[in-house]
Amino acid sequence: MESYQTNAQSCGTSAAPCCLIVEDQVLIGMSVEAYLEEIGYEVVGPLTSSKAALDWLEENTPDFAILDYALADGSCSNLAAVLKARHVPFVIYSGHPRSLDEGLEMQDVPWIEKPAARMEIIKAIERLPVRGPLPR
Repeated sequence: MESYQTNAQSCGTSAAPCCLIVEDQVLIGMSVEAYLEEIGYEVVGPLTSSKAALDWLEENTPDFAILDYALADGSCSNLAAVLKARHVPFVIYSGHPRSLDEGLEMQDVPWIEKPAARMEIIKAIERLPVRGPLPR
């Protein structure tokens, strides 16, 4: 079941930078969504699978993304490859250790292990090559 389907079509409707959240644990996804919206980002998701995210990406492009490594339909490796090919920066936010990225060509991708403090997530996003949120 995908959550927030109505929100999944809204990227780019405001001047705020848009973040795609792909996270199969809905409460974690909603927490990250709240963090980002609170500081002024537009959010799409949380989507719970790579397939849902890839379907959304067929007609949309976020400014950046936050991906869980292990999703409802497997790892995020195919999704990560698509984002890299489109030059969309992203952060991996996962309960799995970074050692899982061996051979996935994600050495340059920020990897945050769950659980992480809110500020750790925000600081990782601030280091991405993305314009900041709108001033409040």
